[in-house]
Parts: sequence; structure tokens; C-alpha cells
Amino acid sequence: MKSTASTPKAYIAQLPEVRKGPLQNLRQTILEHLDPKFQECISYGMLGYVVPFAVYPDGYHCNPTLPLPFMNLASQKNFIAVYHMGMYAKKEILNWFVAEYPNHCSAKLDMGKSCVRFKNMNDIPYALIGQLAAKLSVDEWISLYESQIKR
Repeated sequence: MKSTASTPKAYIAQLPEVRKGPLQNLRQTILEHLDPKFQECISYGMLGYVVPFAVYPDGYHCNPTLPLPFMNLASQKNFIAVYHMGMYAKKEILNWFVAEYPNHCSAKLDMGKSCVRFKNMNDIPYALIGQLAAKLSVDEWISLYESQIKR
């Protein structure tokens, strides 16, 4: 469900009440753990955490007019989603996350290539998402990204 909000606060304000708290908690957790060189914005109609053009002027290879994406948060129809491109690009991060998940959450892991879906708003592993957000610095993400697209 793509939002038309233009700021992260506006994005959260338009959510149903049941989603506002969990999404705000996820946002705060990510902001507390993410390399401060990442920038929060609206990206693809979701909350986005990107490498700003001031740091990486090339932008995203799929659309160079957009900054390089790293993480996104979204309130979808039936779940809240956390997207983390590092899990898609670096198998060690994916393996770590899959192994750690049961230590933080009682729900079965529901995920795609870079997307973790949370259907139960009372069973979101905030601490684990914080650790995930801290796994890569901006410089490490740029290096990993370039190693994948410039092969």
C-alpha cells in the first residue's frame, strides 16, 4: 500500500491506530541504531533509510534520480514490513538474522528476499531490528552495493 505522505511523521499519522505505535517504535529503533550518515525520507511510498546524494551522488542504479536505498518500513494491508537490502546482498547477514530471530520472537519467521513481515503487532522483535539496522555502515553498504552491481 503505497502512501502519498511526504514526511515520515505524515506517513505515521495516516496509519490506523493499531499500526501507529508499532511503526513509530520500529522507526525509533532504526534511527537509534542506524549509521547517522543514512538519511530518513519517504522512499517508494514507505519510510526509507537511504544513502543521500551528498554521500553517494551516483544514486540507485535502477533509477539514478533516487538515492541509494538501504532499509524501508511499510504498513501493508495485512502486516508491517521491514525491508533490509543488506540481507539480500550479504548472505552472512541473512544467516545471522534467521538464526537470531527465534531468540527474539515467538512467531514463525515470515520473510522474502529482503522483507520481514510482522502480522502480530505485539510480537515485533524491536531489539533484533535495531541490531539488524546497525549491521552495516553507510561506507560498508556502498562498498557491498558496488561489489554486487559492478561485477
